Amino acid sequence: MAKGYDANQEHLAEINRLGKELAKRAGFCCEWCESKQELRPWDHAPDLEPELATLALLCGRCRDLASGAAADPNELHTLRNALWSDIPAVAEGVALVLVRSRQPWVREAIEESLIEENAKARLLVLC
Repeated sequence: MAKGYDANQEHLAEINRLGKELAKRAGFCCEWCESKQELRPWDHAPDLEPELATLALLCGRCRDLASGAAADPNELHTLRNALWSDIPAVAEGVALVLVRSRQPWVREAIEESLIEENAKARLLVLC
């Protein structure tokens, strides 16, 4: 049990170490919706070693959405711009939220996005 705890603490410490660089990259606003409220790092790939490509700076609302909270369909349109990010945690993370919404426009938005082709194919299967 201690090993798991220690590994988790090391993982969190690495995320914190990247925090300043992440905040600068994000322009000190949410990388999904551009809010400046309750910003914290979000780990798109928690099973991997943290790196800037797997982290996104998200506001509280977007972290809730990433965790599976329901979204108003109108709210989702504001997140669509994040699909154009070249950062996997930003584009792929928001794509997962959009896919869960089952909105008819999501498939086309993902097809047009800058998401890497293999990841895009995995996402499109979920649409």
